[in-house]
Amino acid sequence: MSATILEINKLSKKYKGVLALDSLSLKVEKGTVFGLLGPNGSGKTTTLGILLGALRQSTGSYSWFENGDATGNRLRIGALLETPNFYPYLTAVGNLEIVAKIKKLNNPSERINSVLKIVNLYQRKDSNFKTYSLGMKQRLAIAAAILNDPEVLVLDEPTNGLDPQGIAEIRELIIAISKEGKTIIIASHILDEIEKVCTHVAILKFGNLVRQGTIEEIIGGDNFVIIAANDMALTKTAIDENPQLEVSKTTETEITIKVSKEITTEMINQYFFDKGIVLSKLKSHSESLEKQFLEIIK
Repeated sequence: MSATILEINKLSKKYKGVLALDSLSLKVEKGTVFGLLGPNGSGKTTTLGILLGALRQSTGSYSWFENGDATGNRLRIGALLETPNFYPYLTAVGNLEIVAKIKKLNNPSERINSVLKIVNLYQRKDSNFKTYSLGMKQRLAIAAAILNDPEVLVLDEPTNGLDPQGIAEIRELIIAISKEGKTIIIASHILDEIEKVCTHVAILKFGNLVRQGTIEEIIGGDNFVIIAANDMALTKTAIDENPQLEVSKTTETEITIKVSKEITTEMINQYFFDKGIVLSKLKSHSESLEKQFLEIIK
């Protein structure tokens, strides 16, 4: 049974009469990559601010490591909440040495070299921070967050403002860190990236939790296959005769059918061939997190 890393119980936050967070309750289990999703103003950053002690909740409670909201819990958490903020004329090593002093690490040189290798900045460790690209700055911020080898990594919009290459680098880094057994909590509105790295998600809207579960539970357990043939009427009849195939959408030139993940395109092709139908098109695709997200927050 997985250990509970974080438990939130009816957490709320009001700003001058505006309810930014409304009775949020959820759990994060050890070893998961947990995504907090929602449009701007949904309460993601407010939630992380409260959990990290930067904000005070109006009502409700939370507990890290089954130890309440004790200040000492933060020593077991690494966080990146805002735009990377380092000394521009210091090197990566110089900046991390300052972070090491703040985090009270003894003899940090070996650990600094280790995290710079993890974030793929070791070759640029002696370059000044001001010479770094935005993606490199973000990776250095993650290096600072994991410098004291925390059990949990909390990231607020870690790919915000990055180009496609920078986004891919951060994605690969998050996946690599998670494989070490770390628990990672990510707040983001970039759904494609969340789908690629997260195991679990919670979707917020106007401070309310509207859905939570595994990525598979949110997306659903079905695949969709687009097919076409010369005789579309005969094809439709063949679909109706098979209880494992369900029409999702029909146009004049193609039919989209819904099937379970166990049904392969090879099985579908063979079924229609046995019915004397040669498919001119057979294309599989899955529902995306983005599509489900848009449906959920309507």
